[in-house]
Amino acid sequence: MESKAHILVIPFPIQGHINPMLQFSKRVASKGPQVTLLLTTTINKSMKSEMGSIQIESISDGYKNKKSESMDAFTERINCVVLQTLPEIIKKQCIPVNLLVYDSMMPWVLDIAKGLGLKAAAFFTQSCSVCAIYYHMHKGILKVPLEGKNASLPAMPLLGINELPDMKLYQNLLSINISQFSNIEGADWLLFNSFDKLENELVKWMASKWPIKTIGPTIPSIYLDKRLEDDKDYGISLFKPNDDVCMKWLDTKPNNSVVYISFGSLANLGEEQMEELAFGLLSSSHYFLWVVRGSEEGKIPNNFVSKISDKGLIVNWCPQLKVLAHGAVGCFMTHCGWNSTLEALCSGVLMVAMPQWTDQPTNSMFIMEVWRAGVRVKVNESGVVTREEIGVCLKEVMEGEKRDELIRNAVKWKELAKEAVDEDGSSDKNIEDLISRLI
Repeated sequence: MESKAHILVIPFPIQGHINPMLQFSKRVASKGPQVTLLLTTTINKSMKSEMGSIQIESISDGYKNKKSESMDAFTERINCVVLQTLPEIIKKQCIPVNLLVYDSMMPWVLDIAKGLGLKAAAFFTQSCSVCAIYYHMHKGILKVPLEGKNASLPAMPLLGINELPDMKLYQNLLSINISQFSNIEGADWLLFNSFDKLENELVKWMASKWPIKTIGPTIPSIYLDKRLEDDKDYGISLFKPNDDVCMKWLDTKPNNSVVYISFGSLANLGEEQMEELAFGLLSSSHYFLWVVRGSEEGKIPNNFVSKISDKGLIVNWCPQLKVLAHGAVGCFMTHCGWNSTLEALCSGVLMVAMPQWTDQPTNSMFIMEVWRAGVRVKVNESGVVTREEIGVCLKEVMEGEKRDELIRNAVKWKELAKEAVDEDGSSDKNIEDLISRLI
């Protein structure tokens, strides 16, 4: 499709938000429009040198020093930098910008777009279900803490207290997530990194209220439809993956014999939980590949590494999609971040859900109760998942009576995900329609 449209994409600068918006940019650019991705200078250094037809525009990080800062301070700094810089960046583009696609965590960008006479689309990096919960909180329909034991919301399963987004670690994030809906009536489109059949009833309900488009799953094409030949990875990693070490180790293991464990780029487990997890893995009958970020290494129990021998491999980071696609991997023990959840569903890999915070408890409920592609661990009265519980869940997913049924469900979602992004699939059509309205 030939087009003179120019789309400027602005992600919030953390990896879990950049990756899906980057993949969306690749999909759009493959259909003709000019796409410019706006990234901070630090993030830009982590990009591949070649990003195909996508243009990269850099803005300052706004750092005054390199000391660590709170999430509140980080958010305030980024908002300030984008607010000051964005109008000038838009005005200087050689090809005029037709559409501003902005991370929904920065709703004030919509005001800039409308002030410049541009169309604007909010990009939601979480599931439709989680976003609907935040919307009902914004409207005051859902109050937290719950007055009862359950929450009943339109087009969604009944939600228990431990299945709602958990913000106790970072209360400010709750207000940020709720504020995503402060001005959505002014947006031309709402884009969701999901696909219609994954959240079917809710997508229909949302479409009756807003101009929504599901455009996911936004993962590299090689793992889905394979239409974009050079799209083999995200093209950005804020952590250095141990590619060769991981893949060579997996190559030595039998099919479906390895438990892969990763809790993403932000979650922090307490020392007691790390110990229970470590010895739960060690006492299981399965190999394990465990991602422990450098900042978390000090929580690994003393002498644990010397005990695992060839049974386990611990790395600071890994190429997750490559790992999930490897035949040796039998299940994924995950924090249930939305990107990781989608990657597992698209790979047909069973999950052991161990949610930590934000949207993860809700995602884990859907994994277990709605999509039926895994199980969720139970915490004890202290909020810790014991080694015994970890062993029970791993056994159930890796060798239990329900494994065949879980695998059939996982394979179904993998096929439906591919179908959504295939030519003339629902997500593909939604992107085509979006572009056609800009010409």
